[in-house]
Amino acid sequence: MRIIKFMLGSLVALALLGAGAGATEPVKIRAAWVVAVANWPSLFQEKKDLARHLGKSYVFEPVHYNGTPLMITAMASGDLEVGTLAYSSLALAVENAGLDDMRIIADDFQDGVGSHFSTEYLVLNDSPIKKVEDLKGKILATNAAGSAVDIAMRAMLRRHGLEDKRDYTMVEAAFPTMRAMLAEKKVDLIPGVIPFALDPALRSSARVLFTQKEAIGATQMIVWAARKGFIDKNRAAMVDMMEDVLRVVRWYIDPANHKEAVEIAARFTKQPPERFDPWLFTAKDYYRDPDMLPNLEALQANVATQKQLGFIKSDIDVKKYADLSLVEEAARRLK
Repeated sequence: MRIIKFMLGSLVALALLGAGAGATEPVKIRAAWVVAVANWPSLFQEKKDLARHLGKSYVFEPVHYNGTPLMITAMASGDLEVGTLAYSSLALAVENAGLDDMRIIADDFQDGVGSHFSTEYLVLNDSPIKKVEDLKGKILATNAAGSAVDIAMRAMLRRHGLEDKRDYTMVEAAFPTMRAMLAEKKVDLIPGVIPFALDPALRSSARVLFTQKEAIGATQMIVWAARKGFIDKNRAAMVDMMEDVLRVVRWYIDPANHKEAVEIAARFTKQPPERFDPWLFTAKDYYRDPDMLPNLEALQANVATQKQLGFIKSDIDVKKYADLSLVEEAARRLK
C-alpha cells in the first residue's frame, strides 16, 4: 500500500511539473514616455483595475526618456518594445538607424487639431522679441535635436530666414527645467508643451510668440511604434495590451471621469489638482483619438517637413510602416 501511495504521489508531482513547464510567462512590454500625463504610458498603470489582461498575457513597464530620439537606440538594442515616437524620430529610426521593420501601431496624441491645444513657443513678457525675426542672435531651448517640437521650431525659423548656428544658438534641456531657464534669461525662447505650458508661474511671466500649428499645421505628434519581429512573435499579447490601453484611454477622456482623472494626474506629478482641472482631457488639451488611430496623412506631411529641413534625405511612405491591425482588433473587442 505504501508503494502504491508513493507511486501515486510521484505521478501527481510529475503532472504538476509538466503543467508548470508548459505554462507561458507573460510577455514583458516596456513602453516609453517623455512627458508625464501627456503620454499614455505614464498614466496607464494608474488604472490597473481596467487592464483585464495585465499580469496574465503581458506585463507592462513604463520607461521614462528625455526625448523621443533616445528611444531609437533602445529599440535597436532590444531594450524597449514600444516607443512613443514623434513623427521626426520615426523617420530617423527608419533612415538613420536602419530600423526598416519599425511599425506604427497606434496614436498617442495629436497637436493642433481643431480647437485643441498646440505647442507654444514662449518668450518673457518683457522680452524685446516681438516677431520671429527678432530671434536672430538669440539662445533657444529645445528638449532634443530632431524631436517633434524641435522640428516645428526650426521650420518656423527657416520660414523667416533664420538657420541654426548661423543665426541662433540651440541648447538642449529637459522640459521641467525650461521655465527657470527662461526666467533666469539663460535662454530667450522655450517650447511649451502640456503640462508645463500651463504652469501658472510661466503663464504670468511669459507670452506666446508662435504655436506649432502656425509653424507646420496639424501634427501627428506622437505615435506608438514597435518592431515587426516583436509584433509577429507576441501578437496575441500585444492585442491584449492594446485592448486594455484602449479601455483605459476611453476612461480618461470620458468627461464623467474628469474629477478622478485630475486627481490621478495630480498625484502622479505631485502637483495641485488645480493645475489640471481646467484643461486635462478637454478641448484645451492635445487631441487624443478615442480609437487610438493615428492621422497618417498629417504624419506624411510632418515627415515631408523633416526632409525639407535636411534631417532626413529620402522620401518615406509612412503607410508602409503602419500596422494598425492590433488596435483595430482591440477596438472590435470593445464593441
